[in-house]
Amino acid sequence: MRLLVILVLCLLSATAWAGIPEVRLNIRNHRYVPVELVIPANTKVKLLVVNEDATPEEFESHALNREKLVTGNATITVYIGPLKPGRYPFFGDFHQDTAQGALIVR
Repeated sequence: MRLLVILVLCLLSATAWAGIPEVRLNIRNHRYVPVELVIPANTKVKLLVVNEDATPEEFESHALNREKLVTGNATITVYIGPLKPGRYPFFGDFHQDTAQGALIVR
């Protein structure tokens, strides 16, 4: 019985995570591509940050309270939200002059 309860909880957890929208943000030539991402309001979102450069970068946002290193030629996952409608800027700490972007929440 205990094993059955654990199995059901695992399946419910996997189902809940499967419903999370996923968006992709690339780092290319020390810039975020696209510069702005539109995501739904009041919804948890899985953000994949793909660093196409050979050098590391950070995904950092004071507005989102996030700071995460993305090594060269690697991908990280950042869960965002649920957020209220608005504009949430982010930047790359290693190339602040070029690596700038924002999440637009609608």
